[in-house]
Amino acid sequence: MRWQGREQSTNVEDRRGSTSGGRTGGKKIGGVFGFIILLIGSYYGVDLSGLINSSETSIGSHSSNLTAQEEDQLNGLSRTVLRETEKTWQRYFERNGQHYQLPTMVLYNGATPTACGTGQSAMGPFYCPNDRKVYLDLSFYEDMRKQLGASGDAAFAYVIAHEVGHHVQNLLGILPRVTAEQQKHSSQANALSVKLELQADCFAGVWGNQAAQNNLLETGDLEEAFNAAEAVGDDRLQKRSQGYVVPDSFTHGTSAQRLAWFKRGLQSGDPTQCNTFANN
Repeated sequence: MRWQGREQSTNVEDRRGSTSGGRTGGKKIGGVFGFIILLIGSYYGVDLSGLINSSETSIGSHSSNLTAQEEDQLNGLSRTVLRETEKTWQRYFERNGQHYQLPTMVLYNGATPTACGTGQSAMGPFYCPNDRKVYLDLSFYEDMRKQLGASGDAAFAYVIAHEVGHHVQNLLGILPRVTAEQQKHSSQANALSVKLELQADCFAGVWGNQAAQNNLLETGDLEEAFNAAEAVGDDRLQKRSQGYVVPDSFTHGTSAQRLAWFKRGLQSGDPTQCNTFANN
């Protein structure tokens, strides 16, 4: 990606070095699972983050081996991508007579307090609707590269754009409506979560469309993003962690679904094409 030298977002809160402890051990899971637990916890006003380490969906665990130079590069990349998402969604909201409230990105190590409970790096990147902040431990880049086989700056950018997609859902009222439906119809909670995640993938694709127009992407970047979308599919994660797949437990969507919806947003550049909740 051609991100060096571009404008960076100032809506970043850097808590690295000030959080409690280092990178947490134990099982690693996809960010969406942590996001769902935080969402449920915030609904009831309790901290459910302690449930994270009891998950059976494991990506693995390790200590971060990022060098200072690598962290500095990822810090700059994250701030630049966040700024690009800000410009993308500001344009969309303004065209529709609305104001886009900018999210804050929190960079942290290991664990950090959030308005949705205690955030842990074991959750992966996540969005907290209560404080409208995206939480990111930069060592997730290492997880993507070494454990998920999704490497490259464009792959990491996709993850950030996906989490910002949850912020867009929150501002549009989609997130609170889905949360309410999940509480009313618990048997449909997983299916609704899949739709929510696929829409965030599509919104990430909308950002990708603008990034391509703004000459941010280089040859091979789209392939990196495509690979990242596929790498975090429920079927692939479950196959990796337990050797078999349980479709009824899906909360992300399959690799094919995630890639398809990301491409839909990428090709159309139109958020109205991201209605994963339509009967189709």
